Amino acid sequence: MKPFPHALVVLAVAACLQAAWAAGPAIDTATIESVTGLKGTYNKTENVFKVSKPRDDVKISVDRWTMPAFMGLTSWAAFSPTGKQTMLMGDTVLFEDEVNPAMSAALDAGLEVTALHNHFFFDQPRVYFMHIGGMGDVHKLAAGVKALYERIAQVRATQATPASGFEGDIPAPSNVSAAPIEKILGSKAQSKDGMVKVTIGRPAKMHGTAVGNEMGVNTWAAFAGDDEHAVVDGDFAMHEDELQAVLKAMRSAGINIVAIHQHMTHETPRTLFLHYWGKGKAIDLANGVKKALDAQHAAGSKGAP
Repeated sequence: MKPFPHALVVLAVAACLQAAWAAGPAIDTATIESVTGLKGTYNKTENVFKVSKPRDDVKISVDRWTMPAFMGLTSWAAFSPTGKQTMLMGDTVLFEDEVNPAMSAALDAGLEVTALHNHFFFDQPRVYFMHIGGMGDVHKLAAGVKALYERIAQVRATQATPASGFEGDIPAPSNVSAAPIEKILGSKAQSKDGMVKVTIGRPAKMHGTAVGNEMGVNTWAAFAGDDEHAVVDGDFAMHEDELQAVLKAMRSAGINIVAIHQHMTHETPRTLFLHYWGKGKAIDLANGVKKALDAQHAAGSKGAP
């Protein structure tokens, strides 16, 4: 029995819809290539368009072997349309003196920074990987990628060889005043050999068991040097929705981010940690940490049920 005409129409429409769903929304590849200045490749199966930039401007040795960019030393940014918006994910190959300028460029351009870590041991110069993300207008996302890559190029144009340290020396022995730091951070500090440390715990659960400050779920800031020439290093415990606000606050205060990662598995709520390092007057560094704590509180309040 032959199908009725209207059945043929239905079948044809269904076939067209299936083809459209399979293809997914169209990607504006021309805009991505034009704005980033990079040629890309398209994966039809995943409906993803990716641009890449090998780090072949500086010779990199890993375990006494000169490593080609093909072996994992290529920055990339991938774009995938979702509804009326575009999703961005990427990984950026950086040297130590590029990390924080590049992070600031990404954040200022409206991108998210989602992780910062190493991939190798015994690498010379040391190589770090900064993961980025974003959701929104494809032109704006591509412009953010371009700004990020341009900032990296500016750092290398200023100094061809990656730097071996941040500016400023740290006096020894240490003699940091605890009282101003305690007042700014609103917490009693530990003191040892002229150094000062403030720790703020945060409750969480791991495998259903309560964990907190003594189990390592905490934000801390340790100060050394002296009041005029100090260094602060520490750890910041955050929920996912707080990460971007804390990063922006830290970077606006001139504090360097040196790692972003997780410390646990199966924890609730999910907790991320960033490690930081800053130099300057002790009171300015403490105010920078306080600014990040305030930004974290504000972001957490927005995300609260």
